[in-house]
Amino acid sequence: MNKLNEKYEALFTPWKIGNVEIKNRIVMCPMGGTSLFGWFELGGCHFDREAAKLFLERAKNNVGLIIPGIAPLRDTFWGKWLWQNPKMFDELKEFMDEIHKTGAKLFIQLTAGMGRSWAITELVAPLHKNKLTRALIKPIIDTSHELASPSPQPSRWAHDIICPEMTVEQIHEIIEAFAKTAKLCRDAGVDGVEVHAVHEGYLLDQFSIEFFNKRTDEYGGSFENRYRFAAEVVQAIKKECGEDFPVSLRYSVESKMKGFCEGAMPGEEYTEVGRNMTESEKAAKYLENAGYDMLNADNGTYDSWYWAHPPVYMPENCNLEDVSHIKKFVDIPVVCAGRMDAEVGAKAVADGAIDAVGVARQFLVDPEWITKLIENRLEDIKPCICCHSGCFNFSSSKGHANTQDLTDTMGISRCALNPETMQSEKYTVKPAKKAKKVAVIGGGIGGMEAAVLCAKRGHKVTLYEKSGKLGGVFIAAAAPSFKEKDKALIAWYIRELSKYPIDVRMNTEVTDVKALDADEIIVATGAKAKSIPVKGVDTAVEAVDFLLGNKTVGDSVVVVGGGLTGCEIAYELYLQGKKPVIVEMQDDLITTKGICLANTSYLRDFFKTNKVPVHLETKLCEVHGDGVTVKDKDGKSFKISADSVIMSVGYDPAPIAAKGRHVHVLGDAYKVGNLRTVIWGAWDVCMKI
Repeated sequence: MNKLNEKYEALFTPWKIGNVEIKNRIVMCPMGGTSLFGWFELGGCHFDREAAKLFLERAKNNVGLIIPGIAPLRDTFWGKWLWQNPKMFDELKEFMDEIHKTGAKLFIQLTAGMGRSWAITELVAPLHKNKLTRALIKPIIDTSHELASPSPQPSRWAHDIICPEMTVEQIHEIIEAFAKTAKLCRDAGVDGVEVHAVHEGYLLDQFSIEFFNKRTDEYGGSFENRYRFAAEVVQAIKKECGEDFPVSLRYSVESKMKGFCEGAMPGEEYTEVGRNMTESEKAAKYLENAGYDMLNADNGTYDSWYWAHPPVYMPENCNLEDVSHIKKFVDIPVVCAGRMDAEVGAKAVADGAIDAVGVARQFLVDPEWITKLIENRLEDIKPCICCHSGCFNFSSSKGHANTQDLTDTMGISRCALNPETMQSEKYTVKPAKKAKKVAVIGGGIGGMEAAVLCAKRGHKVTLYEKSGKLGGVFIAAAAPSFKEKDKALIAWYIRELSKYPIDVRMNTEVTDVKALDADEIIVATGAKAKSIPVKGVDTAVEAVDFLLGNKTVGDSVVVVGGGLTGCEIAYELYLQGKKPVIVEMQDDLITTKGICLANTSYLRDFFKTNKVPVHLETKLCEVHGDGVTVKDKDGKSFKISADSVIMSVGYDPAPIAAKGRHVHVLGDAYKVGNLRTVIWGAWDVCMKI
């Protein structure tokens, strides 16, 4: 076994939160959907066996402290308080005994609620707007309670819905519920609780921020009044559970807000309308004095969601500078989260800049990543690519609330790259009943996933790739300068292929599947770029050709298509010092469901901040040698001058064979989607072979 690299040694030293000792400095941060008490489920609160399985596996793989996802104090459906379900806490006690056998510690995160940040869905929004339907559904889901905020204000997700003001009676009910629930957690053997949250623009954070809180009672106005709710919560917990019972606080150092639904870019000079650093220095100490034993910290609100949920466009360790600064003002441990790199985090711990490193979604991708780090097998760690496609794909665009399907909203914290995460009953590797010869056509991500999975199940696999490289269209997707994790994912897959007896045949194009010596055939040949009937379009550059470097472009570039690929191309062009212009037929950029608002809002805010021209509801009419002619929603035609034009208008499936009795078509060859549909689709096919 390899030895731990000394540059990570600081991560594997003990530390304390109050009187509770944690064996190492790696914290598995909370993620919505991983609550041990269920998540947004019609059956109501219950001990969640799937989440328990997730955490126990990570505990066995050397995590120091686990903080499951938010547990709403009041059940989203049926309105029952968490503390009114004693059976659930009996089951929790049994689970805690198993966790403690591994040496890990676990805090339960309890939430006061979301207020205006509640991700109201397209299905629920119209029911809330109508007084009659709101009254009819109230026994099942009380939307007025879920949306209750410090002051009347628009919902983050549905701007035409005004969230009601929370009453003082409701505030006191929540404080009481924190105390009662924390005591049940303590009695069940839980090591501590975390209060959710003066963080990310959730309810307690909305109370603390003057921009959201316009109250004139004891919970609004002055600094002390705005932070009173959060202070009274920890005081109530300490009174009920004792001073020695640790209470952590999820905390955003700065709000990174320029205004309603408008965040600040990294490094941008702007006027903070939320919590700025000066107030944060004061607030951190005030909250420590109130009784909190740890700050689990990063930055941002739902208006600047990319700070708390960093997409790939955000720098690694994006919150470290601010979090390490705030540590200077408190005497309690401070954890930093947000695309934390293990080496950078270890140095920060060694230097005393932070006390521990918070990691979240990497645990969804690879449950064994800490073990692999300890064993110095970094190349075996499957990388998180920050796509949010399975773990938190709440999506929204102009005029739309959370457009994600309700089944997805109820099933967040799954993983696009690892179908087994939070879905172990559906996706589990099982030996095949009969070993078969399986031919996989196409060496993209879907083809490689299928080949490895079939090999794991005991099949004899031959993988055919017509080019000289593995990765398929994902090679182009991974090409931009900010896609280092995507490049690492391709390398990881190639390494995985080498671990199994898979016959990989490069530069081998299959034209007739009937000629293959195989019992089962998997077609994973991907998709081809769409072509639109516009004069001169054949002179434009296809998105893939640009990304692969097959064709170069000039300094000024029109990107036709404002979907995810088009926006990422425009972003890359800007980073290269070029001048992109985006032309999009829809009324907003990136309107596709399932692309997280944290990702899309970053790109929208980036283009707005950097004055990248965006022409929405605009149709391409003609491509010229020196630009394009377009027509806007009012029917007005005009020309946009440019050196080059890049077409990014989508793709069509390109299977080399149709689905049949022993022929399976998956991924983009079946239906154009994303990495999640490709990988989960591979499992749907391969588990049946």
